[in-house]
Amino acid sequence: MRLHHVQLAMPAGQEGEARRFYADTLGLLEVAKPQELAGRGGCWFRHSDGDVVTVEIHLGVEEPFAPAKKAHPALLVRDSGALEELGARIDAAGYDVDWAERVSFIGYERFHCRDGFGNRIEIMTPTA
Repeated sequence: MRLHHVQLAMPAGQEGEARRFYADTLGLLEVAKPQELAGRGGCWFRHSDGDVVTVEIHLGVEEPFAPAKKAHPALLVRDSGALEELGARIDAAGYDVDWAERVSFIGYERFHCRDGFGNRIEIMTPTA
């Protein structure tokens, strides 16, 4: 068994903000939703390593909308340099970045951030 995707909620009509965070800032590739699901709104994002999909996040419209404040996906980056670089990019784009728990998870360095809707996202890397 393996994980296919994680779904997070977003408010209706805010696909542009989803693209700004997940594609422009995190660097994920937007993928087309299947035609039979496209009318529901939202958008899907993916990262691949060659032909292997390593991350897939679906943003689905939820009304009434409430952000995930505790539950969250955790994305792995290759090393501490990539962690620092992504944290700086997220911060420069105007999103909340919190390094308070950087070394609180044994074997990893990490930070938490919030997408434009307030959903919590963890970015982490194994320690050397």
